[in-house]
Amino acid sequence: MTNLTSADLDVLTQWDTPTICNALEITNPERRSFGYNVKPLTCLDPSLPPMIGYARTAKIRAAAPATVSADRLEYYEYVATGATPTIVVIEDVDPSPGYGAFWGEVQTNVHKGLGAKGCVTNGCFRDVTDSAAGFQLLGGMVNPSHAHVHLIDINCPVNVHGMEVVHDDIIHADLHGAVVVPGDAVKKIPDAVDLLIRREAVILEAAKAPGFNFEKLKAAIGTQADIH
Repeated sequence: MTNLTSADLDVLTQWDTPTICNALEITNPERRSFGYNVKPLTCLDPSLPPMIGYARTAKIRAAAPATVSADRLEYYEYVATGATPTIVVIEDVDPSPGYGAFWGEVQTNVHKGLGAKGCVTNGCFRDVTDSAAGFQLLGGMVNPSHAHVHLIDINCPVNVHGMEVVHDDIIHADLHGAVVVPGDAVKKIPDAVDLLIRREAVILEAAKAPGFNFEKLKAAIGTQADIH
């Protein structure tokens, strides 16, 4: 793992996840088409700021009773151990993910107490109004029952809506979704964001000015055809 401090990570929470994705197109252009969710995720609390942390990974099932399951206490110890802060990333491997909720009032409070900032999952969550304040959830959907939900693996590679994650990957997430941030990009991102803001400012100022038209847009864009 790249030698990073919590302060290095915290710097990136001043920007939303789309901005981080834009910056990664500069710092790590090879990752332009992967490393983030490509299906929508439901956000528990859109008012919460972006979060960042080291991934703690697990897989769950809920549609049928457990035949083999991972030890819940071993899982909690795993979440509470190692680099902080953490974000839990859980893959629901049922044929129809979201059949039963792992996340609700109890788990959000337990995980918050263990130092996790939130969770990203293709599974579902419930107890929307009773979940721990300040704990963010990005899930595939909201559903009412926990059904037969159980852990089947921990500290394992997972895939959440196309975002592949392994233990200790750095995750940045907000109401838009989530992205894996390579460790070597963390300290480069602020300069990349500054460059993006300066590039975009030229176009935004022109677009908001009286008398804006195609010719003014053309002049403002110049050679910056890839601005979004």
